[in-house]
Amino acid sequence: MDKYDSFHADWESSEGPPNFDMEEHIRDTWSWFRDVLKSPKFVVAPMVDASELPWRVLSRRYSAELCYTPMFHAANYIKDATYRRENFPDTGDLEQGSPEFDRPLFVQFCANDINAFSTAAKMVEDRCDAVDLNLGCPQMIAKRGHYGAHMMEDWSNIRKMIEEARKVAKVRITAKIRKFEDESITLRYAKMLENAGVSLLTIHGRTRDQRGPNTGLADWQIIKKVKEALRVPVVANGNIQCLQNAIDCMEQTGVDGIMTAEGNLYNPALFFWNFTSSLEDGN
Repeated sequence: MDKYDSFHADWESSEGPPNFDMEEHIRDTWSWFRDVLKSPKFVVAPMVDASELPWRVLSRRYSAELCYTPMFHAANYIKDATYRRENFPDTGDLEQGSPEFDRPLFVQFCANDINAFSTAAKMVEDRCDAVDLNLGCPQMIAKRGHYGAHMMEDWSNIRKMIEEARKVAKVRITAKIRKFEDESITLRYAKMLENAGVSLLTIHGRTRDQRGPNTGLADWQIIKKVKEALRVPVVANGNIQCLQNAIDCMEQTGVDGIMTAEGNLYNPALFFWNFTSSLEDGN
């Protein structure tokens, strides 16, 4: 018996054509990628308790070209003023998302509720360049909350969240995913997200079970195939611990950008071409 038997009907019903003009969307998406984001190659991942404003500023100083906020809970963000103030304030000190030193910036939310995600996207639309739906968190807390990689079989709900957010918010909607064990399902999943209206897709080349002691190596071949299958920009995530890894991944997959998490934590100058000479100069 196929482990995904119970999901196939939902998946097939979610794989329909887009409810918008795809050709116009692709043209506008690439204009946004080039003109607004400036075609970023080096991306700092969303990291809870790590990718806050000071770390983003430091990473940008050393050649990071696009940064994500940590993952925020959409339901908490729209309901709790204290949560907003402590994470991504909507009043008072609005340094986060500042056009002067914190752009381009993607704000990432986890969600499993259509209204919560679209409302959260609307609330931050003026202070970021995109809102990202977290479909990649593999942790057990995400399983308990039914979000991140633990809702990756729920295609119908995922598609509706993206479609509604695109209607409600003026900001671009993106997503970050992990691969399925089955290559063909991964490609269908990525295509469904494109048809839902994402303007950029980041794929981590591991399954949700590849975490902790079972992390293993990320699969760059599936990332390459996703890039070949999609028309929107694709960013690769996984196995990026140094600048050479980033260069190798770009060459082997053909992706539009490279995202790193742990590599950036170990070395915020990971993407900096002249790191050694900078140290010698005392900078």
